Amino acid sequence: MVVTLIIVCEVAFWVLLAAGLVLRYPARKPRLGAAVLLCEPLLEVVLLVVTAIDLRNGAEGDWKHGLAAVYIGFTAAYGHYMVKWADGHFAHRFAGGPPPVKPPKYGMARAVHEWKMCARSVLGAVIALALLQGAVWYVGDAGRSESLTQWQHKMLFVIGISVVIAAGYTIWPRKPKAHPGEPRDPAGARPAGRGTAGH
Repeated sequence: MVVTLIIVCEVAFWVLLAAGLVLRYPARKPRLGAAVLLCEPLLEVVLLVVTAIDLRNGAEGDWKHGLAAVYIGFTAAYGHYMVKWADGHFAHRFAGGPPPVKPPKYGMARAVHEWKMCARSVLGAVIALALLQGAVWYVGDAGRSESLTQWQHKMLFVIGISVVIAAGYTIWPRKPKAHPGEPRDPAGARPAGRGTAGH
């Protein structure tokens, strides 16, 4: 049941997102659209409650409950970012808003972007770790919660990988490729006045 509910929550997230944005822009009902978008966090609350009830009824803390904790954590961390991204595209398409700003591709600007994404991933993993630990305490039996502990190890791995990726973009910043025959300065930038790809 928990896995089915996770799938339902994921589908419902995108359905509510699409419905809220359609109401907000093409239908020109911003208040109703905002109300629909505000229902998004309720999905995680429902999943959390159902997972807790399942554990309370004696279910073993297995991979399904771990997956639920991870889903809740990363949805909480990335949900607002995804809504904002979709809202920007809808506003541009249906309300004459400015074109959505694309993430930078090169240099320290890209590194800063990667650290922001890293922060979201770390936040999602930390929330998942806290929920997993709460589930471990709730079960109160190491033998019945081993799978939850394994999920915690995975979240620590996610945190480590996220930091390594962001650090890589900081230590070795990406540089635009020069066109054949086009000189580059020592820093790897194109000559002034020509612009830089991706900005």
